[in-house]
Amino acid sequence: MGMESRRYNVQMRRGGGGGFFVTPAIKYLLIANTAAFVGQTVAGMIGGQGAINWIYRYLGLGVGSVIPGLNVWQPITYMFLHANLLHLLINMLVLWMFGRDLERMWGARKFLNYYFACGVGAGLINVAAGYLPLFWGRQPSDIPTVGASGAIFGVLIANAVLFPDRPVWLIPFPVMLPMKIFVAIMGGIEFFSELSAPGDSISHICHLGGMLIGYIYLRRGSFFYGMRNTVSDWKRRRLKRRFDVYMRNRGGDPPSRPGRWVN
Repeated sequence: MGMESRRYNVQMRRGGGGGFFVTPAIKYLLIANTAAFVGQTVAGMIGGQGAINWIYRYLGLGVGSVIPGLNVWQPITYMFLHANLLHLLINMLVLWMFGRDLERMWGARKFLNYYFACGVGAGLINVAAGYLPLFWGRQPSDIPTVGASGAIFGVLIANAVLFPDRPVWLIPFPVMLPMKIFVAIMGGIEFFSELSAPGDSISHICHLGGMLIGYIYLRRGSFFYGMRNTVSDWKRRRLKRRFDVYMRNRGGDPPSRPGRWVN
């Protein structure tokens, strides 16, 4: 981690963080998402709404099709589809603003691994949540989910964990907040929006899923070490109890000494 931080600081001193600098992985994601949206638009111009519906049905994230239909590609392809131009622009702007420093610190491969882990994980959580209405005797929604927002919210939580005190300007308000507070507010908005407006055509659960997967991904080492320490503490307590039982059975006397030493 120290070596990664030193490399990151060197890159920042070289001016990599200024202007409209775009890192390689971010550039590929911007191109891929833009190309997919252009493809959607052209398909709609040629085939009409029927073509758009077909794209959303087979490439978007359908709650009823991922598991029963074995459309295993959907948790990946849904991230490259967007409902409209504004949806695309907002996601790509946030990706560019908050993803560049992560890629500079991690490198392109690790950043892409994290990005897709958050996006795919958010999609699977969205699918799992989509089956919850079955417990109340209702059918799951058949509206497909599209957009990179799950992965984008994963990028936000990574910034909150790694750069918690970095100031963020709340456009258009003249207010600066630490990154951790900004992301906490975003998460709170998504949580209460899911509770109060579940039918607003926005998959808030997908956004929250991206944040959850991102946090677990970043803290998985801490979870592993914490679990290992818990097991080690349990083993020590068990050995101590056994020793206490042994001493009680012997009346508190230490183990007997040999009659004499033998060389």
